[in-house]
Amino acid sequence: MTVLLLALAGGAGAAARFLVDGLVRARFRTALPWGTIVINVSGSLLLGLLAGLVMRHHVPSPLQAILGTGFLGGYTTFSTASVETVRLVQSGRTGLALLNALGTMAAGVGAAAAGFALGSLGG
Repeated sequence: MTVLLLALAGGAGAAARFLVDGLVRARFRTALPWGTIVINVSGSLLLGLLAGLVMRHHVPSPLQAILGTGFLGGYTTFSTASVETVRLVQSGRTGLALLNALGTMAAGVGAAAAGFALGSLGG
């Protein structure tokens, strides 16, 4: 049953990614892939939050897999971020490519740390 729920959650995460990316792209029409950045940073925040909850509140293993591996695995997208960075380099936008790669990494790590801290609060 866990594998089925994990697969369904992965599909829901991919659908959420598609919707969020479309909404962000409609509002910010720039060379920088803001949709992917928003998705990966928000996914890092949510995974950090889940990890903090797991550490502090002992979330059951199946729920961790369904939400973390399933939904957030389907939602976030390292591969798309990588391809978008390569496309920026190929189009001669090396500065934007560096901003995309390094900025997304730094923002993602910061968001994961903030989520973990939030998830670790309380008793």
